[in-house]
Amino acid sequence: MLPAAPCFRRQDYRADFRTATTGPAINLLRIEKNLSAVWQRLHGIYVENLPWLGCAERYDRAHTFHYMDPPYWQTAGYGVDFPFENYERMADFMRRCRGKVMVSINDHPDIRRVFEAFHFERVNIRYCNTNQRQGKADLSGEFIILNWTPSSFGGVFILAV
Repeated sequence: MLPAAPCFRRQDYRADFRTATTGPAINLLRIEKNLSAVWQRLHGIYVENLPWLGCAERYDRAHTFHYMDPPYWQTAGYGVDFPFENYERMADFMRRCRGKVMVSINDHPDIRRVFEAFHFERVNIRYCNTNQRQGKADLSGEFIILNWTPSSFGGVFILAV
């Protein structure tokens, strides 16, 4: 695995349409350039509106890398219903799929039990959008679950802090 980065963001790209009236308005003279930049960034990307399992099954091939980032188990703030059976379905998909799967989730005894058959590691990361008033994010534990072993790729994938 690639080393964990402190934050994934792109400083020079702003594609949000907020409701604030004090920011710059959309510049219609640059819309062609902006749309071209979006097209270049998304070229070759498939965007689907499917349930997570339907999407994973639809694109599962031997060469597919599935990255799954489900809601943390027993935490608040997601605003989506994600019952525990979905984690069990995820583990079942990982057992039977043809591609490689990586799941990142919180380290919880229930999660460890469901995914106990798989390779897993705990890594410490800093989320860039936390503790902004303090200027430095606290370390947080992330549980990485794989249906393959990193060593099977000859050291190309390394889970690191």
